[in-house]
Amino acid sequence: MTKREAIFPADRHALYEEHGYSAAIRSGDLLFVSGQVGSRSDGTPEPDFERQVQLAFQNLKATLAAAGCTLDDIVDVTTFHTDPEKQFGAVMNVKQQMFSEKPYPNWTAIGVNWLAGFDFEIKVIARIPTDV
Repeated sequence: MTKREAIFPADRHALYEEHGYSAAIRSGDLLFVSGQVGSRSDGTPEPDFERQVQLAFQNLKATLAAAGCTLDDIVDVTTFHTDPEKQFGAVMNVKQQMFSEKPYPNWTAIGVNWLAGFDFEIKVIARIPTDV
């Protein structure tokens, strides 16, 4: 039976301890990454929305790297947005920078009314490369 293994980035932020969750869980060759937000190093939200999305992706990339993965290993993405209609352009700008080549991962975007002070969150499932 495969046992789950907690994964944390090197510079993990205070939110993991404060809220009691792992950045990601490795189970077999899959990595289940918790929702990553655009937090600054002290755990507070970045006030500029597009910068918040960029920081969420930076936090995501750091978590993926801790498990030997990159954005190319992502197979499924779920994003959460507090105001999808207004935020769509900024999210697409960052998304196109992060995923510039096909094939793109699956993507589900969900509008929500609360993200603990944040306006964007991204969670993913990635396949861990066999050489890790």
